[in-house]
Amino acid sequence: MIGKKIRLERIIDRKSEHTVIVPMDHGVTVGPIKGLEDLPSAVNDVAKGGADAVLVHKGMVQYGHRGYGSDIGLIIHLSAGTCLGPDPHNKVLVCTVKEAVRMGADAVSVHINIGSENESQMLRDLGIVAKECLEYGMPLLAMMYARGKDIKNEHDVKHIKHAARVGAELGADIIKTVYTGDKKSFMEVVQGCPAPIVIAGGPKIDSEASLLKMIEDAMECGAAGVSIGRNVFQAEDRPALTKAICDIVHRKY
Repeated sequence: MIGKKIRLERIIDRKSEHTVIVPMDHGVTVGPIKGLEDLPSAVNDVAKGGADAVLVHKGMVQYGHRGYGSDIGLIIHLSAGTCLGPDPHNKVLVCTVKEAVRMGADAVSVHINIGSENESQMLRDLGIVAKECLEYGMPLLAMMYARGKDIKNEHDVKHIKHAARVGAELGADIIKTVYTGDKKSFMEVVQGCPAPIVIAGGPKIDSEASLLKMIEDAMECGAAGVSIGRNVFQAEDRPALTKAICDIVHRKY
């Protein structure tokens, strides 16, 4: 387990034991959206702001990671699916832990949609990846969402705390999921999951103040940090917003 411990220290701040991750894997799902046209600049900006790690697909490592002065952790996303497919909730493995090791990853991630028609396949993949992560000493971040035709509200606490728990039960080291909307219900999610939880940012939020308030509330509930993409890399001043987020997550501002 020493390999996992060493790598986790590259993506989790040693003093605060919290993390600020900026996912930039959106190119597969929705294409080259605003903010990710120039990946090196986006990575450089969040690194300047103090982010602990970025999350990308394997093919983008050569185009944007570690091409700057400030260091930052690398998480390689192993699963994919596009918004153009017959089932956007279906995610399949497109990379292996072994490939991620070769590319110098500090962690890997997978995306699981609990409640989707392909839930069983994704759970099987999560179990396989968790096993490989143990073999290679690689930390695993599981993006656990409640999404499917019978899921009326993907922020419902009963679904979110179930999804988060599934990720921990199957071996993930860090769980990414959505904020439920209020501190009382989100505390149920944190209390029901032994693995550290980081919150997603979701679609672009109009007000940065609202985004920062959500992060502050989640941290007060016991969250271990954030994994926020669009709301960071599409910001007018990416370094400044990243710093503000780091101030809340790491320094309790």
